[in-house]
Amino acid sequence: MYKNLVAAPCLALAAALFSPPVFSQSARPSGSAPTPAPVQAPLKVAFVYVAPLTDAGWVRQHEEGRLAVEAAFKGGSTVRTSYVENVPEGADAERVIRDLAQQGNKIIFTPSFGYMEPTLRVAAEFPDVKFESVTGYKTAPNVAAANARYYEGRYLAGVAAGRLATQAGYVAGFPIPEVLQGINAFTLGMRSVNPQATVRVLFISEWFNPPKEREAALSLLNQGAQVLAFHTGSPAVMTAAQERGAMAVAYHSDMRKIAPDAQIIAVTHQWGDYYTRRVRAVLDGNWKSGTVWGGVKEGMIRVEGFGPKVPPPVREEVLARQRDIAAGRLHPFHAVADVRDNAGQVVIARGQTLSDAQILGMDWLVEGVLTRLPK
Repeated sequence: MYKNLVAAPCLALAAALFSPPVFSQSARPSGSAPTPAPVQAPLKVAFVYVAPLTDAGWVRQHEEGRLAVEAAFKGGSTVRTSYVENVPEGADAERVIRDLAQQGNKIIFTPSFGYMEPTLRVAAEFPDVKFESVTGYKTAPNVAAANARYYEGRYLAGVAAGRLATQAGYVAGFPIPEVLQGINAFTLGMRSVNPQATVRVLFISEWFNPPKEREAALSLLNQGAQVLAFHTGSPAVMTAAQERGAMAVAYHSDMRKIAPDAQIIAVTHQWGDYYTRRVRAVLDGNWKSGTVWGGVKEGMIRVEGFGPKVPPPVREEVLARQRDIAAGRLHPFHAVADVRDNAGQVVIARGQTLSDAQILGMDWLVEGVLTRLPK
């Protein structure tokens, strides 16, 4: 999720480099290293977290993934995990990743886009260590990249929101493709059940700033938003909605403990299965570099945590659409009729579905979003 804007101009290149989900380990990608021998236990596994570890949010979901690895290899005799939290992107990240490699960790997970380049630099110094660049897109013989199709969950959340509200507010960090995908999918989901629905966005130019996130949420509520969504790192939007008696969509984690009345649904990220399989591949000696972009079908994204304000028929409708996405019967960026951006230009022609490259390079806001992109 976290992305620094120094790297943001490179995201257009990601559209050409990021492949669809690849879970099979049967074929070696071009240029990858020969298959190594199985690693002797205990295998040391490390995780680097870009923000403080809290009860909910981006870092919490990766911590849940680490705990899933520990649970899969019970007892600590086969696998031993550790983590470092609140590591800023840039020079600090490179220092921490290098230190973890020097400590004997044989696979290191770095879940933040701004960790991509530091990871690649350290990986070149430690060819016998495996690295997993989560939300990055560049690979090397000992560096794999993985990300999730967050927009699929956003669309489903939009369906729930559209059944309950007409005006939505959306707190976002930066107008980069991953964020725009989510805003557009959420809006399309709302308008699929409520054609009059509108979404107002506030970009706060930060990923993790709870006071600023809260201020933006309150501003949107003051402008008439009935339901809030967000693409930032803390639960501040949820707490603001709870205090004001509004509705909100949780992101990253189920946040009903924080906003039991406000939460209508949660878009959650599920990293445990992916992390466990990648650690097992190192243990078995068949780890391969490559890229993964998984979504609902692969179990990496799902909606859950329906709140008390969601009637059972709406819950069933959303879950039915989630099954449709998993089965390939529904794509958030397929146009039943022409889809226009909020400047009136057709961006998805009737009957067309955006390609992965087009989604990864998204640079527009859909009709129904009241906010213009910053220049």
